[in-house]
Amino acid sequence: MKTEMTHSGDILLVDDDPDLLKLISLRLTSAGYRVRTADSGETALAALAVARPAAVITDLKMPGIDGLTLFDAIHRQHPTLPVIILTAHGTIPDAVSATQRGVFGFLTKPFDSQELLQKVAAAVRQVGGRVSATTPPADHLPLAHAVRAYRHEDRIARDRGRLQGQPVSWTPRDLERDDHATGLIRLLSIGLRVLTRLEFVVRRGVAAAHTTLAGLDAGHPPRSTSRPTAERLRQAFQDLPLTIIQEGRRRRSHLTPLSRLHQRILALLDFPVVIDTGLCGDFRKPPYK
Repeated sequence: MKTEMTHSGDILLVDDDPDLLKLISLRLTSAGYRVRTADSGETALAALAVARPAAVITDLKMPGIDGLTLFDAIHRQHPTLPVIILTAHGTIPDAVSATQRGVFGFLTKPFDSQELLQKVAAAVRQVGGRVSATTPPADHLPLAHAVRAYRHEDRIARDRGRLQGQPVSWTPRDLERDDHATGLIRLLSIGLRVLTRLEFVVRRGVAAAHTTLAGLDAGHPPRSTSRPTAERLRQAFQDLPLTIIQEGRRRRSHLTPLSRLHQRILALLDFPVVIDTGLCGDFRKPPYK
């Protein structure tokens, strides 16, 4: 799988008419976009191999690789990349057909500058500067390997859903470089694997003991479950503060004792209690008498 970063202000503009290419480029640049131009479909594909933009604007009728052929090539490699096609009068049916095939939108020449900017803004918003993953060509990832890689895709999607709605302190600057984006994705993947492993081990232990686990629901402690979630298991350990008081050269420490629920969870994970109590030698003694 290939990881890519989309820069929210980059537009690839493709047209064989140098005057129109310059005019549209000036309009987009004045609106704050960074524009790269290509005078043919072949040049556009070469530019895409170097860096992926936030959106592509291409003329429909061009010699060689025309707009629809260019869209097909882009869509195979970058299925989420918005492509806007510019069309002249008399080619509306082609544009409608292209939209049905997945083209983000089309504009009929001559078009209004505001209409162009609105369409581009909508395309960029759809991408949102997000990190995306695309499947490489078949010669790089044979079918047999792809099946093994995606066999548990539903579980992966469910795990990644755990991050939805949760604050992640990222800024666009953090994701400007591909290696930064790749590194952050790997860190998130490690965290998700830990959550998934935690949940699996505890559920397996509960099932093996033919029992349930109660006390995870703060709103209704007596409620028990045989399928505890990693989030609830993690939340159970949030209110275990380690208090440290410095008195000159003397330091006192106190660790809140583990409840029966905590001890049971640790046992299901095959962790010794000392993993917690070892943080404080005199954990049973309060800092002050």
